[in-house]
Amino acid sequence: MGLARVNIPSIVVTGGVMDAGPDLLTLEQIGMYSAMYERGEITEEQLTYYKHHACPSCGACSFMGTASTMQIMAEALGLMLPGSALMPATSQDLRDFAKAAGKQAVWLAEHDLTPDKIVTMKSFENAILVHGAISGSTNSLLHIPAIAHEFGFDIDGDTFDRLHRGAHYLLNIRPAGKWPAQFFYYAGGVPMIMEEIKDSLHLDVMTVTGKTLGENLEDLKKSGYYEKCFENLKRYGITREDVIRPFDKPFGTDGSIGILYGNICPDGAVVKHTAVPKEMFQATLKARPFDSEEEAIHAVLTHEVHPGDAVIIRYEGPKGSGMPEMFYTTEAISSDAELGATIALLTDGRFSGASKGPAIGHISPEAAEGGPIALIEEGDLIKIDIPARILTVVGIHGEPKTEEEIQAVFAERRKNWKPKTPKYQKGVLKIYSEHAVSPMKGGYMK
Repeated sequence: MGLARVNIPSIVVTGGVMDAGPDLLTLEQIGMYSAMYERGEITEEQLTYYKHHACPSCGACSFMGTASTMQIMAEALGLMLPGSALMPATSQDLRDFAKAAGKQAVWLAEHDLTPDKIVTMKSFENAILVHGAISGSTNSLLHIPAIAHEFGFDIDGDTFDRLHRGAHYLLNIRPAGKWPAQFFYYAGGVPMIMEEIKDSLHLDVMTVTGKTLGENLEDLKKSGYYEKCFENLKRYGITREDVIRPFDKPFGTDGSIGILYGNICPDGAVVKHTAVPKEMFQATLKARPFDSEEEAIHAVLTHEVHPGDAVIIRYEGPKGSGMPEMFYTTEAISSDAELGATIALLTDGRFSGASKGPAIGHISPEAAEGGPIALIEEGDLIKIDIPARILTVVGIHGEPKTEEEIQAVFAERRKNWKPKTPKYQKGVLKIYSEHAVSPMKGGYMK
């Protein structure tokens, strides 16, 4: 999308998701089953069966992960044919949409309708509102600000937090919900979500069809699009409302993303609160810091982590290690009946779109930059208050302290802190780690 500045036509994309496996098995469940196997809860044969059947076709992940979320974001931005996000990769519909996309790409070239003439700040606001309605991946808080930066717009975590507040969360798709991702398309896809939140959207924005968003939605009603989608749901004996709820019957009314602040994260941190157990919305926990994901997941799986702990994984941000996802640690925690509702995972890294449970990421400034997360020690008390958007240290080595006392301790610890040797000494990741901006701004290279 950075090509928009050199006047190249929009790329009209279509994307498909893989089918679910037997008993609607989906890929994101493998992390849970892997952790269950490591704990001795299922056999190796069971785990092998799940591995062999979780990806029965080509296509993007069959849940609301990052790939699925960004397909939806592309359509919500107006850069994808209406109604084409998350079609099953094996369906005839995908072939038909791909053919239509090719024709539309030619039309766009002929009419010199480029992305910079389509996408506006209103387009991004629409996308973020849709993100709130679908409980999209937290990785969108990297991708959307980075894309916006290429268009010359300034979007950060606070933009998401502001637009998610009051947003109605409507979607019953995994990992936060019940059904595989293909059911999103069966229930009417992005257009149905937009119909439900229409009063909040900018319907006058331009799209790749050469028409406004409002015109596209009206055209879909007349074309029989929804009736065709709903035919698929009948095979499973469910209705559209089982997958995409009406606006007045939401799962929640505060979107899905919250931006937390405090002395751990003065520049912010991200939580997908729709995936957090209610018991963990407000808690004070004891810090268990680890300097890599490998150390942390070992501690979780060997029962070295206990209820009331805050597992901290640091030096995993953009400058620390290129910001890999902490997928298996979140799965190991959330799949443990006891730990899933009694501990939290805090990191300057990021999460897979499949992640669920009490996970807070993108903590900024990151440890590699000497952010406060690098100064946390074993037993420090950490307060989480998601409704109040707070993540902060409230005690040292188990003893409650005032903010002034905590800052004094941090100042002393900082005198002894030494930057780690950069993980990457050559190649693209070395260049990236040297030039990446904060994940709260998109993690792009400056």
